[in-house]
Amino acid sequence: MEPYRIKVVEPIPVTTREQREEALKRVNYNLFDLRAEEVTIDLLTDSGTGALSAAQLAAGMAGDESYSGSRSFYRFHETVTELTGYAHVLPTHQGRAAERVLFSSLLKPGSIVLANTHFDTTRANVELNNCEARDLPCPEAKNLDSVEPFKGNIDLNELHRQLTGPDADRISVVVMTITNNGGGGQPVSMGNLKQTAALCRQYGVPLFLDAARFAENAWLVTRHEEGYRDRTPRQVAEEAFRLADGCMMSAKKDGIVHIGGFIGMNDPELAQRCELLLIATEGFATYGGLAGRDLDMMAQGLSEVTEPAYLAERADIAAHLAHRVRSAGVDIVEPPGLHALYLNAGRLLPHLPPHHYPGHALACRMYLEGGIRSAELGSLYLGEEDEDGNPIKSAPYELVRLALPRRVYTRSHYDHIGETLAKIAKQADTVHGFRITDQSPILRHFRATLEPVPAAG
Repeated sequence: MEPYRIKVVEPIPVTTREQREEALKRVNYNLFDLRAEEVTIDLLTDSGTGALSAAQLAAGMAGDESYSGSRSFYRFHETVTELTGYAHVLPTHQGRAAERVLFSSLLKPGSIVLANTHFDTTRANVELNNCEARDLPCPEAKNLDSVEPFKGNIDLNELHRQLTGPDADRISVVVMTITNNGGGGQPVSMGNLKQTAALCRQYGVPLFLDAARFAENAWLVTRHEEGYRDRTPRQVAEEAFRLADGCMMSAKKDGIVHIGGFIGMNDPELAQRCELLLIATEGFATYGGLAGRDLDMMAQGLSEVTEPAYLAERADIAAHLAHRVRSAGVDIVEPPGLHALYLNAGRLLPHLPPHHYPGHALACRMYLEGGIRSAELGSLYLGEEDEDGNPIKSAPYELVRLALPRRVYTRSHYDHIGETLAKIAKQADTVHGFRITDQSPILRHFRATLEPVPAAG
């Protein structure tokens, strides 16, 4: 059962199918542009969408809003230092700010960043620095149906080949994302992280964690990795941070706050460059664009998130939804993680080619049928087309991510999702595709406009 009781509730919007159909037309079929008041169950992201605890709210009320050196900063700094062990900690307003400051301070034009899988903003911040992002997912990640527990791992053989290859002198950093969001929310094993750290040390390349979901990764390690079953999530997390040279984090995930993040590192020269850029673009080094109350709530959230009872319930609710989705006849990326389920839209909608975006088509139908908002992770997100709309590159898989906000929805909400998918699956051949009518040069899925492609015949 949930290890908490509900103290405050908020009404959720309940709309008609006709209202949702009109809303989709108005926003040119881009779910990001829907008003929140038009969404019944919002699974677009788990970033900044969680429910605060009473202790977090109480901490926020005690926030110190001094511009420099506030007691809120020192509480935050002590919490992060105890957790990570890093010598230098800088607050940022969220994860993509941490990415921008770190990469702008660490990379040079032409640098290469290696990762188990870059997520969208991480890749964008690499490329905005005129650098190259290369993904090295482990071979097991290619089998979406496998129940291999650590499909978020990096490919160690390919990592070694890259670190010793002709481009080795251009590699500036290795980023390990835990859990691997772009790879289906799959965890990284401590064994893989240790071997990655050893290779990075051997070849003199810094290793940074993208630690947005560090606690969920630690939980899955305690469930599935030999040698860690008798460890607490907090102990696993502390060990993981200390294997790396630093981290960047969006605390909007495993900090369970609505805004906030940080950069941690041991290199004093890099820390100084980051601090100067942070001051110029985000805020002074002791607030980083955040209010004091945000720092206090983030510190409290980072303490709560490794509690075993909290993580056990989070895993259980994800497993419950996974069961409902499978029962509806829809395949997911196996095994289910904690922060999201990834629906295999390509398999459900084989009549839609990648350049008609089956993932986006399923996401739109879920909204139309059940008021559910989700995110496509397929060829709209990763693909490329020419000026005439002909495909140049398609995504390896056509997925839809159902991201689970923390402490927000109950089992009956997730049952509604299962019932909606069951209805769609029974008439899957009626789901039509989409074409892009306008797009931006980067991160196109956020701002693209689309129109339906009429069904064949």
